[in-house]
Amino acid sequence: MRSMSKRRSPRPSVPNRTGLVFDERCFGHRNPPSGPSWLRVPPFERPERLAATFRALEGSGVLHKVERLSARSAPRTALELVHDASHVERVLAEPRETVMLDHEAWIGPGTRTAALLAVGGLLEAVAAVVAGDLRNAFVIARPPGHHAEASRPMGFCLLNATAVAARWVQLARGAARVAILDWDVHHGNGTEAIFRDDASVLTISLHQERLYPSDTGDVDAPGESVLNVPLPAGTGDAGYALAFDRVVEPAIRAFSPDLLLIGAGQDAAASDPLGRMAVTVPGFREMTDRAVELADECCGGRVVAFLEGGYSLRHLPAANLAILEGLARLPSSFPEDPVGCDVPHGLRDIEREAVEAAA
Repeated sequence: MRSMSKRRSPRPSVPNRTGLVFDERCFGHRNPPSGPSWLRVPPFERPERLAATFRALEGSGVLHKVERLSARSAPRTALELVHDASHVERVLAEPRETVMLDHEAWIGPGTRTAALLAVGGLLEAVAAVVAGDLRNAFVIARPPGHHAEASRPMGFCLLNATAVAARWVQLARGAARVAILDWDVHHGNGTEAIFRDDASVLTISLHQERLYPSDTGDVDAPGESVLNVPLPAGTGDAGYALAFDRVVEPAIRAFSPDLLLIGAGQDAAASDPLGRMAVTVPGFREMTDRAVELADECCGGRVVAFLEGGYSLRHLPAANLAILEGLARLPSSFPEDPVGCDVPHGLRDIEREAVEAAA
C-alpha cells in the first residue's frame, strides 16, 4: 500500500502557495578564475548567478507573492544516503584556499556552508510540499549538484541535492516513487548513476547530445528507470515541447510518482556560454507550466524545482523568474524573450528524429 495520497490538497491556511528558498550564504562558495594574471577570466559558476536572479525577483514583485522558506544545513546522515562517507568528508573539508577535487570541481573557505545549505534548503522545501504546507517550491541555491556521483564531484557539482532529496523523501516521508526531470543542457550523469539500478526513482534527462559529459546520456543507457533525450545543438522551444509530448509526459504518467523533482538548469538558454541550444524565457515558462499540470495530474501537485546550471547573466535571471511565476501560477513577466537572441523557430527533422529515438 502506498503511504502518500495521490490527490492530497494543500492545507487551507496556505492555499496554492509556492515556496522559495534563497539564502545569501550560498554566495560564499567561489570557483577560481582562469587565464593568465594579465587576463583573468571569471568562472562560469559564480555568486552573481544568484545575485542577478534575486534582483529580478525583487524588481518583479514576485517575492511578495510567494512563501519564503529558511534553508538549514543538511545533516551528514542525509548526504550519506546517496554519497560515500569519504566523498562527503572531502567535500565538507574547509581549506584555507581553493582546492580542486576533480574535473571542474573546487572547494574553498565558503564551500561547506553553501553546499550544506543548498541540499538542506531542498530538503526543507520537499518536507513542506510533502506535508501539504506548500503546493510547490523553487530552491535557488548553489553549488549545483546533478553531475556529482556517489563518490565523485565534477562539473561544478559537489553534492547531488536532488538525489539526496529523492532518497530522503522515500525513507523519511514514505514516498514510494519519485520522478526527477532534469532539463539542464548537460546530461544529469550523477543522478542517473546513483539511481541506475533503482526502479523506484525515474530519471529523465533532456540535454544537448554529447556535450558534458561527452560519454554519457545516450538513449540506450542501461537502468531500471532511466530515460535520456539527447537533443541536437540548436534545439529551441519547439523541440523541447515535442520532447514533453512524446517522452516526458507519457513516462511520468506511466510511472505515477508521489513527488516530482525538477533539475532546473537554465543553460539551454539561447545566450548561455556553456550550451548551444536556443530555449527562450517563454520556453522555460512553458516547461514549468507543463510540469505543474503533470504534477497536478499525477501526484497531487507536489513538485519542487532546484537550480542546477545556467550561466548567462542575461537569460538566467529572467528564466528563473519565469519558473517561479509558473510554479505560482502568476501571469508571465515575459510573454516574449527579453534578451532578443536570434533563435530558430519550428522543428527541424533532426530534432524530430532525436525525440522519436527516445520515445
